Amino acid sequence: MPPKTLLLSKELPTLQYNSTRDRFDETWQAPLSTLLGLGRAAGADFIEFFLERTNYISCLAEDDGISSIAPRLSTGAGVRVFRGKADCYVSTNDLTFAGLKAALEKGLSILGLHLPAPSAFVPEINLELLRDYATKKGKEDWLSGCSSMREMGDILLAANAQLQTKATHVQSRRAAYFRDWQEVLVAASDGTFARDIRLTQSVGYSLLCADGANRSSISQRVGDTSNPDFLRGWDYAATAADVAESAGKMLYADYVESGTYPIIMANKFGGVIFHEACGHLLETTQIERKTTPFIDKKGEKIAHESLTAWDEGLSTDEFGTIDMDDEGMPAQRTLLIENGILKNFLSDRTGSIRTGHPRTGSGRRQSYTHAAASRMRNTYIAPGEHSVEDLFASIDKGIYCKKMGGGSVGPTGQFNFSVDEAYLIENGKVTKPLKGATLIGEAKEIMNKISMCSQDLGLAAGFCGSVSGSIYVTVGQPHIKVDSITVGGR
Repeated sequence: MPPKTLLLSKELPTLQYNSTRDRFDETWQAPLSTLLGLGRAAGADFIEFFLERTNYISCLAEDDGISSIAPRLSTGAGVRVFRGKADCYVSTNDLTFAGLKAALEKGLSILGLHLPAPSAFVPEINLELLRDYATKKGKEDWLSGCSSMREMGDILLAANAQLQTKATHVQSRRAAYFRDWQEVLVAASDGTFARDIRLTQSVGYSLLCADGANRSSISQRVGDTSNPDFLRGWDYAATAADVAESAGKMLYADYVESGTYPIIMANKFGGVIFHEACGHLLETTQIERKTTPFIDKKGEKIAHESLTAWDEGLSTDEFGTIDMDDEGMPAQRTLLIENGILKNFLSDRTGSIRTGHPRTGSGRRQSYTHAAASRMRNTYIAPGEHSVEDLFASIDKGIYCKKMGGGSVGPTGQFNFSVDEAYLIENGKVTKPLKGATLIGEAKEIMNKISMCSQDLGLAAGFCGSVSGSIYVTVGQPHIKVDSITVGGR
């Protein structure tokens, strides 16, 4: 068989490719390998294409009616071009060969690069055989197996009816659900050629109760990846009972007195403080900006010796679980902190190029309109050696933070978080409910005050916003004791 004729730059406008339009498969290899070769011939050090199709829908029930159904379909691609440590990102909705070529040309020009001369040879990049996680793991039928629009509405209305029967002094009831289906394809000049399908779903309640001047607001949400039957399996009656009980206790709770207290933070969503106040500081985007106090602390003690923490994309069905990141790297488990010692940072490709820290499969993005960045996946404090009873028994007077609310974090780890459901601890026992508590602190200080971790690790679904948009993550921890923290109140 004669060797393939080398492609000349002037021949590019005449090329015709028949890539599958409704599926990212092997037919995309030829056009993408040609475009990657074109970028290398123009002088780029590295080029990456990210192709995406999404099918999203959300449904909201307020009181006894469906108030919103919002579908969204999108298709597009992004191209990232590197020259040395500099890079640029261009996105497009045009997935034709000409459209992708135009996006590449724009990226090259931003970095001062230009297409090769008409007589120049354009080598094709030798991509790996398609690494197809979607086919390998049986994901092709996920979307068709999800709940229909009518079923979504019926389940949410039935769920809201449960809240009405279980709660008192109800001001408003909301049940919300969304389903986000995504197909992605990554092709890069290092030979990466990988495809995946993701299915992310979440459902939950928001309940507002009022009696005169007394108010309480409780929300609870669960999330899942990879299960088309997720909404059908939601035990909304049990969740409604839990939310109603919490709202009832908080409705007439006393306000907490401001001061410094030892606290116990519950497992599951209690891990949001570690995620926000410490996890982000271990992403290489923070090292690039020099906005993390841990920039040169690898191998040093940054937390109490009782604390070990992980970030990974491997846990079954968790909100931040991925088979590959948005740069095509397989998911892995990354040890962040071991017995208080900083072991690793989270790094994407750009972070690795600019900081020297190895990639950890953490390159994530909201959509094709965002360049990937180092982001968390499933991030949690590991279980310790104590029982929950041990933690409570160690406190004469403190606060039990059972359900965390929203908060904010400064660029170097200063944080404040509200507590939606709190209780006073007296002589090792939980006594009266408290409301209005806000936890205030700084990451590098609070990490050294987490002195006890129980054995009951729990994980919870969350949403994380950063430089590459909003993504799905998991937060988590066992019950933990913080020896002292500032608590704002009245």
